[in-house]
Amino acid sequence: MNLKELDPDSSPQAAYGALVRQWREDRGWKQDELAGRMEYSSTHLSSIETGRKLPTLRFARNADQALRTEGLFERKWREMRQGSLLEGFPQYVEYEARAEELRLYQIGIVPGLLQTPAYARVLAESAVRRGDIDAEQAVERVEFLAERQVALVRDRPPTVMAVMDESCIRRIVGGPLVMDEQLGALLRFAELPNTVLQIAPFTLGERRPFNLPINLLTLPDRSLVLYAESQTQGHMDRESTAVPQMLRNYHQLQAEALSQADSVAMIEQVRKGIL
Repeated sequence: MNLKELDPDSSPQAAYGALVRQWREDRGWKQDELAGRMEYSSTHLSSIETGRKLPTLRFARNADQALRTEGLFERKWREMRQGSLLEGFPQYVEYEARAEELRLYQIGIVPGLLQTPAYARVLAESAVRRGDIDAEQAVERVEFLAERQVALVRDRPPTVMAVMDESCIRRIVGGPLVMDEQLGALLRFAELPNTVLQIAPFTLGERRPFNLPINLLTLPDRSLVLYAESQTQGHMDRESTAVPQMLRNYHQLQAEALSQADSVAMIEQVRKGIL
């Protein structure tokens, strides 16, 4: 792809690449000179400038340092990253950080907010092997999750109610050691004064009200935020009549799920059989 073929309006990453190229040319530098200053290959830099490759946070920070742009490329990277997330998720995360109550329901894997770093890394590395993301993006994904988890340990932490399908604790992720650590973290989570942890057992059958993961937030003004997603789509909702109905369904799920004591006992039993 040559200069005249690159359309900055064709995609966010093309616009990002064009901005890098503009700043480089304004400095009078060739690609190999900027690449050397950023500790990247000229081939990698060319791929960014022509929109063929997504930049990473490390790339953005190195560009800011080399070009002395005072955080410009990191800010643009964060804007682009938000644009690449599922629809509604960036807005949801903003609400999540200040919610007073969080109600979580997950199927298949432990909810992100409750994942250990090792467990989260295994999931991210699996996405790398599938070709969904590259290695640096995997690191960023884990770091982003850690940023979200800070909300759980702020000065006035929210009340967190988590209901997990039984598959979340029986599906081995990362092998015995990673899973043992993750289950131990869930047990410690259940001991906190501001948390409730429940397992929705397989025997719940058709009485399970949700077929997809959902998050429900209660904000300081007592309004509700619903976030639900599939493999490829996310949806955030605040206003519709569906939100109170989902809250009622969540209450029904909690009533049908195992008590926290029985859930802890199940997790302990599963944990004993792992190692």
